[in-house]
Amino acid sequence: MPAVVLITGASSGIGKAIAEYLAQKDYRVYGTSRNPKQDQLNGVHFLTLDVTQPETVSNALKRLLQREKRIDFLINNAGKGISGPFEEIPESELKSIFETNYFGPLNLIKAVLPSMRAQGSGMIINVTSIAGFMGLPFRSAYSATKGALGLTTEALRMELKDFNIKLTNVAPGDFATNIAAGRYHVPLKEQSPYSKNYGKSVAMMDEHVDDGQSPLVMAQAVHAIMNTENPKVHYKVGAFMQKFSVFLKGILPSKVYERLLLNHYKL
Repeated sequence: MPAVVLITGASSGIGKAIAEYLAQKDYRVYGTSRNPKQDQLNGVHFLTLDVTQPETVSNALKRLLQREKRIDFLINNAGKGISGPFEEIPESELKSIFETNYFGPLNLIKAVLPSMRAQGSGMIINVTSIAGFMGLPFRSAYSATKGALGLTTEALRMELKDFNIKLTNVAPGDFATNIAAGRYHVPLKEQSPYSKNYGKSVAMMDEHVDDGQSPLVMAQAVHAIMNTENPKVHYKVGAFMQKFSVFLKGILPSKVYERLLLNHYKL
């Protein structure tokens, strides 16, 4: 029987690319969206689910398990971006980004663990970010959410080892998706003390996304991870320099690395 995959945030961007790619590889793919426009598209079956609403998570899981009796893979992909000077980010937006990017994936993990434990197998792939390995200027909250999810995955790998449930992180760099359009931006205000540097950083972020790789690269990487007997703790997918930046952070003195980031962002 084909393996059953549940992937959140499958209606656009990286999630859509992964879901449709896996459907072509003969997996039974269930994608989630807060407001699906159809029950099935390009081989992907859609479920209504909002990662920040536990009731929708339990309802979707109940429906999926009634139909398939098992879940072999959970891909926690749903997320959103946020940028702005930390001082100017509303508290409501800070809480919202953690609800989506951190507590949302945890809701899904808690929901699938009982069935994976009962079947004696399963794999959970958490989509984090290269930005989760470092604090980036004007993306403090985003880096924090992705870093927190990565560290939680490290801990859960050890907690779930005895149940044959495998966990891993896959951290994308910049990909050509619509994440920039959906990102929460603190409005750029001329009177803000951060206006000059923040303006430069926003332009650079959007340029990097526009020049990013095809989401198909992520889909192929995730598929390869799914077929790995003993997945690594962290995978990084993206341009060479983005992946190399994580390596540099591990070997350089912290102030030297900080200076590299300041130069890169022209701050």
